Amino acid sequence: MQSHSEKSLTIGRLAARADVGIDTVRFYEKRGLLPAPARTTSGYRIYDEAAIVRLQFIRRAKNLGFSLDEIEALLTLQDKGGRKAAVKALTRKKLSEIDRKIEDLSRMREVLSELSGKCSGDGDVAGCPIIEALTDDLD
Repeated sequence: MQSHSEKSLTIGRLAARADVGIDTVRFYEKRGLLPAPARTTSGYRIYDEAAIVRLQFIRRAKNLGFSLDEIEALLTLQDKGGRKAAVKALTRKKLSEIDRKIEDLSRMREVLSELSGKCSGDGDVAGCPIIEALTDDLD
């Protein structure tokens, strides 16, 4: 049992300090991304300041596009003294995925821009080049 000192945080205070929802904290705990906290005699979760840092790490990694599985791998490398080469390899893989997504989005933008340019935007939908392009390959 941990005493209720100034450094111990309830789940609500932890969530607020880390700028995440309480359900997110519970989910990350269940998923194993956040270690199980100590509990008071009445069963309340009590977290330390390290939990804030870990939640912020998870949030930042998610914002950079890392999946929860990838974040778990990064945390494991961090927790168990992994190699920088492994972190770099994960990051390079993520960069490749992002590059593919950018290429796909650029192609989509190009096609939609071309279709948009062919459509006058006036009148009934009949004969609309955008609708026709979307239905052409359905035969």
